Amino acid sequence: MKYLVLGSNSFSASSFIDYLLENEKDAEIFAISRSQEYHHALLAYKNNKDQKKVNFFQYDINKQSNKIAEIIFDNKIEYIVNFAAQGMVAQSWDAPLEWFNTNTLSLVSLLDRIYKFEFVKKFVQVSTPEVYGPCNNIKESMTFFPSSPYAASKASADLILYSYFKTHNFPVNYTRAANVYGAYQQLYRIIPKTILMIKKNQKLQLHGGGIAIRSFIHIDDVSQATLKIAKEAKSGEIYHLSDTKTISIYDLVGLICTQMGVDILKHIEITEDRVSQDHLYLMNSEKLLNDFNIAPQVKLRDGIDDVIRWIESNYEDLKDFPDYYIHKT
Repeated sequence: MKYLVLGSNSFSASSFIDYLLENEKDAEIFAISRSQEYHHALLAYKNNKDQKKVNFFQYDINKQSNKIAEIIFDNKIEYIVNFAAQGMVAQSWDAPLEWFNTNTLSLVSLLDRIYKFEFVKKFVQVSTPEVYGPCNNIKESMTFFPSSPYAASKASADLILYSYFKTHNFPVNYTRAANVYGAYQQLYRIIPKTILMIKKNQKLQLHGGGIAIRSFIHIDDVSQATLKIAKEAKSGEIYHLSDTKTISIYDLVGLICTQMGVDILKHIEITEDRVSQDHLYLMNSEKLLNDFNIAPQVKLRDGIDDVIRWIESNYEDLKDFPDYYIHKT
């Protein structure tokens, strides 16, 4: 099998590649990112003994969709998983056109080149629950109420893909995951950032007091489900990847503090909430369980311990990397 992973430098994509190396031994993997491959401390598959099986190409989907299409055609790639996206909510208000260019228009450019390739068995679009707006136990749906340019651009991408499916039978599936976490995640995300702040003896800014409710799912569970959907799901179907358990951000930070043996009150600073921050994301994931008998296996406490071990093992490198979002134009 041949797999193309778009946005390969991202946390979820690099972890998915690592999962492929471990579970699809005969797979040929093509990885594409607009940036050079990251440091091994930030890229899961770079620490895999079989990393040389990954064919990496530095192409910008905004400007070089033709090059990406050539790779797909020349290698007759069967499975394409699209993780490539501008993914921040508040920052999307600062440059909405850039979010739409990356998340929507570049995808249109690529689709226009590849939708007639009959050897493509599946295109998995990594979408987001942000398209729904605030949601509580929502089931898979195309009813969108986005509240930011990021969410609107992802919803637009989902819809254009659906039009190619309905009109041209392009084999697409969608995944919408709850808050994904694990080792090698971007350092500005809440779990690794909290751990780093504690290790640096600095205070974490807790937006809105941490009252937002979220469900967290470990990247290993996400990778397993993504591969299963790519290989076996009926085209056109949407799947939620989520745990049934929920936790407030404040309690999440408290759990991390407990695991690290520190007092939460000594390590947080309450600040104003972020713009366009939806306070509730609870998704129903029964469809994934019913269709594939897949449910999250990694408990939150164990997953946090995994992230702590990663940071402690690579602390000398990680402590000097930025732990805040840097926008790439």
